Amino acid sequence: MTQALEIFRALADSSRLRILRLLRTMELSVGELALVLGQSQPRVSRHVKILCDAGLTERRKEGSWVFVALGAPALVDPVLAAIDSWEGDVPDREGATDAARLAAVRADRAASASQWFEAHATEWDAIRSLHIAETDVEKAMQQMLGDAPLGRLIDIGTGTGRMIELFAPRADSALGIDRSSEMLRIARAKIGERGLANTELRQADLYSLPLGDAAADVAIVHHVLHYAQQPGAAIVEAARVLAPGGRLLIADFAPHDREELRTRDAHTRLGFSDAQISGWFDAAGLVAERIETLEGGELTVKIWLGRKPAAALGKKPGTTLHEVKAA
Repeated sequence: MTQALEIFRALADSSRLRILRLLRTMELSVGELALVLGQSQPRVSRHVKILCDAGLTERRKEGSWVFVALGAPALVDPVLAAIDSWEGDVPDREGATDAARLAAVRADRAASASQWFEAHATEWDAIRSLHIAETDVEKAMQQMLGDAPLGRLIDIGTGTGRMIELFAPRADSALGIDRSSEMLRIARAKIGERGLANTELRQADLYSLPLGDAAADVAIVHHVLHYAQQPGAAIVEAARVLAPGGRLLIADFAPHDREELRTRDAHTRLGFSDAQISGWFDAAGLVAERIETLEGGELTVKIWLGRKPAAALGKKPGTTLHEVKAA
């Protein structure tokens, strides 16, 4: 009864109901919630605290930002289902307004990040090398993927194409995608010099990959996730294109407090914990297989390997999509 009372008290405010509705769409920072709701950050923080105390939301501090997400599904899902049933088919003008404001906020942030990438494309590899020796990261990634052929490879957020250069020679075919046309221009020049005929580059979004379901054997997300506004959604989309037994390899930073990277280098997230990545893997239907920690640079680099469980069709982990088709 105590928990039920806390929940109903938390829901007895229109702003907190609006926050729940927004968080059903994506994880948001307190600042983003304040912009959408048209309220001060201290006021929104108070609303978030009440929702957190009731178990309906969870907070996570990341540098000077605080991100908010829905709480445990076992508690939150029945509450949301009840709210949906009570609202019925009544037009929700306030919800439509909030959704439009949220879209505008996210579009503005995405445009700023896109401009940064276009402006820094020629120095991209040098920027990456400032954080930690890329040779060490690449060696660890190669060891985690092993020596077997990689089958159909997709490099998500390929940038200037370094992962394609490194792994395409071991793949049946390789696809690199990136939103930045300038990044892809440089990648095409580099890959052309290497003569990688099995490689294709496309301009596309990491939330909407240009592949069908189960069309890849290995997906790589190398130093890209910290730019993503919705990291969990990006992982779900990567998992969608993996065949049963397929692997997702993510290289990114451990949590840190280098706040200047948000403004100077357009980072949206200040690193990720093992628990965060494992949770997103689980939500995407992936099994976390291995985690590596690489220290010694300005920032600690983490590498996470997840695998899509093999289907009952007899495909064993480690076999390629090509082998499945041949069978």
